[in-house]
Amino acid sequence: MKEQIRPALTMLLLLTVLTGVAYPLAVTGFAQVFFQDQANGSVITREGKVIGSRLIGQYFDKPEYFWGRPSATAPFAYNAEASKGSNLGPTNPALIEAVNARVATLRAADVVNDLPIPVDLVTASGSGLDPHISPAAAFYQLRRVARARGIEESVLRDLVAQHTQGRQLGVLGEPRVQVLLLNLALDKRR
Repeated sequence: MKEQIRPALTMLLLLTVLTGVAYPLAVTGFAQVFFQDQANGSVITREGKVIGSRLIGQYFDKPEYFWGRPSATAPFAYNAEASKGSNLGPTNPALIEAVNARVATLRAADVVNDLPIPVDLVTASGSGLDPHISPAAAFYQLRRVARARGIEESVLRDLVAQHTQGRQLGVLGEPRVQVLLLNLALDKRR
């Protein structure tokens, strides 16, 4: 039995050092050298103060700001420690109730807007942390934001167009707008 325990313990120690120490250090080092911004959370700073991340959405509910996708995280919206989807199917009454409540909130915030509401304004993303909305969702909110800020809609339309990111590598994903960066650009206009 001794002849089996010693090689087993040696392999355990070797694999622990390799997979528990060496590999994580190598991956972390590689990320810090080649992808430093992403490895450190894609942090957005203003005047030396961290105000958000390009990777995690933030909650906006004031009429003068563009609103992001709903978040499915708890105990508060966009909680990075609780990344998850709601796991509610399309026929689940709880999802239907949540979507109806979100539609009512959007309609109440802009009672003159009779455009169809883009789906990404009433449904959470798979992670519950998505910082992006579709260009359609941004354009849906133009009137409300323009009225609240006293800005021409055409100016906001141009700002949204400037902040619309295309498909990755020209084919992956959909065009999107990073909500925090758009709202920061709005604040610079003051």
